[in-house]
Amino acid sequence: MATSLFGEIIFGPVKSRRLGVSLGVNLLPTIGKVCTFDCIYCECGYNAERKGGKLPRKEEVIEALSERLKGMSEREEALDVITFAGNGEPTVHPDFAEIIDATIALRNRYFPSAKVSVLSNSTQIFKPTVFEALKRVDNNILKLDSAFQETVALIDVPNQPGFNVDNVIENLRAFEGNVIIQTMFLRGNHNEKVVDNTTDREVEAWLEALKRIAPKSVMVYSLDRPTPEQQLEKVSKEELEKIADRARALGFEVSVA
Repeated sequence: MATSLFGEIIFGPVKSRRLGVSLGVNLLPTIGKVCTFDCIYCECGYNAERKGGKLPRKEEVIEALSERLKGMSEREEALDVITFAGNGEPTVHPDFAEIIDATIALRNRYFPSAKVSVLSNSTQIFKPTVFEALKRVDNNILKLDSAFQETVALIDVPNQPGFNVDNVIENLRAFEGNVIIQTMFLRGNHNEKVVDNTTDREVEAWLEALKRIAPKSVMVYSLDRPTPEQQLEKVSKEELEKIADRARALGFEVSVA
């Protein structure tokens, strides 16, 4: 397995396919993974194989981010976005909302034209503090890989008791358009089951979910990095564009990566 972890609280900057020059913020352990999903395509590997480590303290995160932004500003380096991602689900951090507010303040001080983005799997948006914090960021990027419970269970493998994708879609609707939906399209096999969220049935249900959510934009993408499940197949750019065109026909702005 060639998957890997992010070994620092602040990592990059890197050139993101979707966001530009991105400085990453990892609110999870630097030697392990903490996530409410166990996605078969996760570049960090499976949860059970990546146990270990503590969440960084709020003060550590803010100090590390402040030092990096200050240095980048002094060196007149480019920065398009500060992105919360890392080794799992960033919104599980107990101080997520306070860290977001501190990040916005630091961004305003050092790189006022940069955006603040959060890449989240949508599992914590039912929590008021998380919901309100996500409303304050520039790019509230939330995952919806399928509108079917059985497909989410196969691809994303939620580990929360009572997880229900219909409830997630309703919670996404509550952002009233202040949300970017991100969907990974892929196919293959996992545990002797066929994996494919590109079928007409899947795409039609996904489009119906988009109509319910009414996001400000949509991101569709496929595999680009090593995955813990070896029997997965990348969906071509041409096929992604065809799926994107179906969403565009409904009036949505869609990017393909």
